[in-house]
Amino acid sequence: MIQKAFLLGAGLGTRLRPLTDLLPKPLVPLFHRPLVEWAMEACAAAGVREFAINTHHLPERWRIADCGLRIADWKEGEVKGLNGAEALCGRWQGMPVHLFHEPDLFETGGGIWNISPWIGDEPVLVHNGDVFSSMDLSKVIAAHEASGDVVTLALRSEGPARFIAIEGDRVIDIRNLLDRAPGTHLFTGIYVFSPELLKWIPPAEKITVRDTFVELARAGRLGSVVLDEGDWLDLGDLASYLKAHRELGLADPVHADARISPGATLIDSVVGPGAEIGDGAKVERSVVWPGASVGAGEVIADAVVTTDGVVR
Repeated sequence: MIQKAFLLGAGLGTRLRPLTDLLPKPLVPLFHRPLVEWAMEACAAAGVREFAINTHHLPERWRIADCGLRIADWKEGEVKGLNGAEALCGRWQGMPVHLFHEPDLFETGGGIWNISPWIGDEPVLVHNGDVFSSMDLSKVIAAHEASGDVVTLALRSEGPARFIAIEGDRVIDIRNLLDRAPGTHLFTGIYVFSPELLKWIPPAEKITVRDTFVELARAGRLGSVVLDEGDWLDLGDLASYLKAHRELGLADPVHADARISPGATLIDSVVGPGAEIGDGAKVERSVVWPGASVGAGEVIADAVVTTDGVVR
């Protein structure tokens, strides 16, 4: 069983601005909880018992209990990133979580190189921090363990960006960069790698892991498994963020700790804990963040209400 998961949390989240001016994208709430918690639960369900998260943008937000992972006692851990930065350690649902800060972004490949002291000689499940998935992640783990490949990608047959070409369970091209085949499948941002991957990543470089994947495909060492069951959504922009709240139904849309005036009207909206909706207000197809408020008589449609204002 794979025990470790690496969650990508260091991105700038530019497509989701201005929401990500307030929070790192993985901490943006989805049905009253940080997006990253849904990923952590999926990883834990597949057997993961320890997490690493890389940070860069608004790193202090990860350490605030009421907007992060509700971990109040972060401490300096026993491991450092290769960039020399101390990793903070806390516990989430009894499991260790390590925050590896990147003052200078390493990108997705360099981020893996940086946490290699934590990886050691163990395989790791990787989950992108800005996607929601209810796929059975134990299937990508099982496929990887059976394959002997350096990396196994979790793919979907349908989606907006089908750039991965496969032959059987082998990835043979990415974006047709090897001039072998056009893409037929979508990469979900979820994959498993063996520690051998560290030998394929140049040290101390800002490099995207896609470049390494292309080299692995060239060498016939990049595997795949197609997981079409369950939900998969990229919450990268405002439209997809609102759409996820309309379609997923992950929890009661109105949190029990929200305060809704009797004269307010809610239509297809999600209201977080501590949020207030004033008398005569109308909120339609919108998301009201925890602690945010909609004034009496105010009309909100197709928007996100944060503690900093309304985003449309």
